[in-house]
Amino acid sequence: MNVYFDNAATTAIDPEVLKEMVNVLGSKFGNPSSIHSYGREAKALIEKARKAVATYLNASPSEIFFTSGGTEADNMAIRSTIDAYNIKYIISSPLEHHAVLHSIDEMVKAGKVKASFVKIKKDGHIDMQDLERLLKEHPKSLVSLMHANNEIGNMLPIDEVAELCAKYEAIFHCDTVQSVCHYPIDLQKTKVHFIAGAAHKFHGPKGVGFIYVNGNLKIHPLIYGGAQERNMRGGTENVAGIVALSKAMELAHKEMKEHAAHIQGIKDYMIQKLESTIPGIEFNGDTKGCSLYTVLNVMFPPTEDAEMLLMKLDINGIACSAGSACTSGSMQGSHVIEALGKNVDSRPVIRFSFSKYNTKEEVDFCIDKLKAFFKQPVSA
Repeated sequence: MNVYFDNAATTAIDPEVLKEMVNVLGSKFGNPSSIHSYGREAKALIEKARKAVATYLNASPSEIFFTSGGTEADNMAIRSTIDAYNIKYIISSPLEHHAVLHSIDEMVKAGKVKASFVKIKKDGHIDMQDLERLLKEHPKSLVSLMHANNEIGNMLPIDEVAELCAKYEAIFHCDTVQSVCHYPIDLQKTKVHFIAGAAHKFHGPKGVGFIYVNGNLKIHPLIYGGAQERNMRGGTENVAGIVALSKAMELAHKEMKEHAAHIQGIKDYMIQKLESTIPGIEFNGDTKGCSLYTVLNVMFPPTEDAEMLLMKLDINGIACSAGSACTSGSMQGSHVIEALGKNVDSRPVIRFSFSKYNTKEEVDFCIDKLKAFFKQPVSA
């Protein structure tokens, strides 16, 4: 059996999405910037997709811009806002994705801003009192906090944060890459200035995403070179990817409640099986509380072969990760787990993340291999 439990890194493309994408790749090849019929046809597909994305988010089509993914969207929100509004202070958290943290680092190194990071509670949630303290000290700053943590799954009280930002006249950027299409987002009710999405997190293709920019803001492009995306993002549009993103979002919203219940059931079942079969298990984050239903972060008992667990699971056909896919080639530990103050010496930390395609039978298979590892080396 082959088991894919790394859906926070990327998801399998849905067959319906793939069919739509292939159709566009094969027959709608015009450049959207061309004025002839081929170009107009491609342009119409993009605008239809933009309108659909805006509808699902309860936003205006003029507030949606297509990007190469979540990383570009996060960079655009942070870098362009700092430049356009002469922002001098940014407030974030040590748990953010590196697309945010590294962007902040570069802005600080360039002398454009100073940064503070909100305190984190033991359960992985941000300290809201500390956030308000920072906002009182630095009103009219830029706040960048993610909606759902990609490693431990903790959910941000996004509406509360939005209210605090409004109170202190701060601009609020929220990385929603892990939560878009898993939770309903109503941008008329949730007063954020930016959100980011990536199609491959909800069964669409890689290399395409979007940024929502609140219509009251006027920012500069991150990428120059053409008049595409209403002069906000130079470069010929990924027409097939954009259409596929829209289709993936359509399917996700159509089946959201059904899939949420199924995936939560898979997560709960794995928690139960782990607790009953491997003594000394701990879960990182607010696992049984306000947590993303697709992510389960597990700290296993101490073992001399801690660094081998991930590899041995892979050898046995089980794909999972030790944290963010963006740092999978690094030997450094997870910055998220480090920020929680966890002592992980000799303790393997594994992130299991689930999708609509996973089953309880796959969980059973994984548990059997884990039990074997903690009794004796797992055989290939």
